[in-house]
Amino acid sequence: MVGDIMCFETISAKSLNYYMQNFDYILLDLREYADYKRGHIPQAISFPYDNLMSNSYQLDMSKKYILYCERGSMSMLAAKELCEVGYEVINVYGGIHAYRGVLER
Repeated sequence: MVGDIMCFETISAKSLNYYMQNFDYILLDLREYADYKRGHIPQAISFPYDNLMSNSYQLDMSKKYILYCERGSMSMLAAKELCEVGYEVINVYGGIHAYRGVLER
């Protein structure tokens, strides 16, 4: 077996603003809703990881998504799961922990 080939891109938190301003992506915060309420990246929609695959039917297959979590590991798993079923996704390396912008509350 040749190594797994990732079907999604990973970007730094620093380049997140560039992607959100220049491309048509929907930003999903995969953390628990209570964490989202305490502070999230502007434009992010709360979609907790625990509900992601059972509720992925709510996501539009024709849209593109950027995923983040606390430190990037959960969003990487979610990106792998979603891209394997046909969604176009990008993972944010380092998650919200690496994000240096102002958070919305």
